[in-house]
Amino acid sequence: MRPADSPLPDDVETLKRLVLARDAELARARAEVSSAEALIAHLRLAIEKMRRELYGQRSERKARLLDQMELQLEELEAAAAEDELAAATVSAAAGETPVRPHTRKTPSRNPFPAHLPRERIVVPGPTTCTCCGSGRLAKLGEDVIETLESVPRRWKVVQIVREKFTCRDCEKISQAPAPFHVLPRGFAGPSLLAMIVFEKYGQHQPLNRQAERYAREGVDLSLSTLADLVGGCATLLRPLYDLIRTHVFAGDRVHGDDTPVPVLAKGKTDTGRAWVYVRDDRPFGGHDPPAAVFFYSRDRTGDHPERHLHGYGGILQADAYAGFNRLYEAGRKPTPLVEAACWSHARRKFFVLADVTTKARAKPSAVAPLALEAVTRIDAIFDVEREINGSPAAERLALRRERAAPLVADLEIWMRAERVRLSRHSDVAKAMDYMLKRWAAFTRFLDDGRICLTNNAAERALRGIALGRKSWLFAGSDRGGERAALMYTLIQTARLNDVDPQAWLADVLARINDHAIRDLAALLPWNWTPAPKSLAA
Repeated sequence: MRPADSPLPDDVETLKRLVLARDAELARARAEVSSAEALIAHLRLAIEKMRRELYGQRSERKARLLDQMELQLEELEAAAAEDELAAATVSAAAGETPVRPHTRKTPSRNPFPAHLPRERIVVPGPTTCTCCGSGRLAKLGEDVIETLESVPRRWKVVQIVREKFTCRDCEKISQAPAPFHVLPRGFAGPSLLAMIVFEKYGQHQPLNRQAERYAREGVDLSLSTLADLVGGCATLLRPLYDLIRTHVFAGDRVHGDDTPVPVLAKGKTDTGRAWVYVRDDRPFGGHDPPAAVFFYSRDRTGDHPERHLHGYGGILQADAYAGFNRLYEAGRKPTPLVEAACWSHARRKFFVLADVTTKARAKPSAVAPLALEAVTRIDAIFDVEREINGSPAAERLALRRERAAPLVADLEIWMRAERVRLSRHSDVAKAMDYMLKRWAAFTRFLDDGRICLTNNAAERALRGIALGRKSWLFAGSDRGGERAALMYTLIQTARLNDVDPQAWLADVLARINDHAIRDLAALLPWNWTPAPKSLAA
């Protein structure tokens, strides 16, 4: 660029080149600014994720902040790419200007996975030397540029051919027996069935939307046909559901929770309930595999958890739902359940008050500091719990009594002292009463290393249903709710064991008809090994 005090030339072409050079410099500066902003956002997001991995999730606000940071990074990266391309375009238009186009520094990516197939497209090399024109060329090597590409889903029809043979002596016709179909007289292969089921219950895509998408791809599968396939799969997979249910209630401790499920009724929708019980022994160093079992009911009466937990006599980690109360009574057979309350539920009541009050533009309420103080004290207990997560039960119990017990005792003294000063109509007083009236259940984790501080395991299991409600709106019937509970059980248990639900379902559907009934446990997600060759492929 020319110095600011130098006289401008009178030549038009020179002026044009100066203008182009100035535009190129401005575009380059804009691209550098966008790149810097994107890099700062990327580093902030990376730091926040590292803190979350080290110390765990600190609050609901931090969870929302992480989502906002990811969205901000997405927008800044897109803007930086636009400015970079604009800078390159302007610099190219400047012709011989010495300004170089800005190149944004992007994080180095990992190589593409080795299991992906490679398609080689060879660009023909020169036949003569570009320098002297000689045709005596010898290959020195090659440069390979890899580009990730997606191939649209392909459909195929598998033909199973059974040859017939006739005997020259007795003229009897011989033929190999027909292989079993996944479903009787079924025309759908196991991979297709697994895809339909997983799309409906794992990705929350109703069958009518699936049918429309398949039709656009040239395959006409009616809604009734898809429904028949889903019903057949549910019947076929029910033995695995029963095995998972038995495994869940064989644990020393289960997490329990429920969520509303709209159910279609005559001229309206009723509110049913989806119940979940999760067994996860990993927080206290257990080696048994995690699993989740779902149930469905038309209402939320206490009769349903009594039926679900009939015969179970361990620890129930749950919220303060009154329907569980009869399970804790001394006369319950075979034995009363041990109640363990959820500190996340209690903390959330304070957090909402503190969060809303601190964000309000009006003058803060007088009770806001109490809610904030309660959150701070509870967070200190959570910090101790994060450090011992995954340790054996005995070690967890010893460290809890050493480090967490004094914090819990101070919290109780503080809450009881502050509670007497508050009106019974105060929201903070209600949040305190929620804990103080159930203090024995909240402090039981100080007497048993197997008990968790929260019921988050059950809440995470129900998250998919909460997301799905926005997609499928309601269940079609009570039978549909029961079928959904079965499928959610299989899919969520596969996820808990780090198994791809769709791949597992495809392989299991291909093998279950020929599998020995006494050895069905080998098909459970934590025991499953893919067959080397099956129709699912």
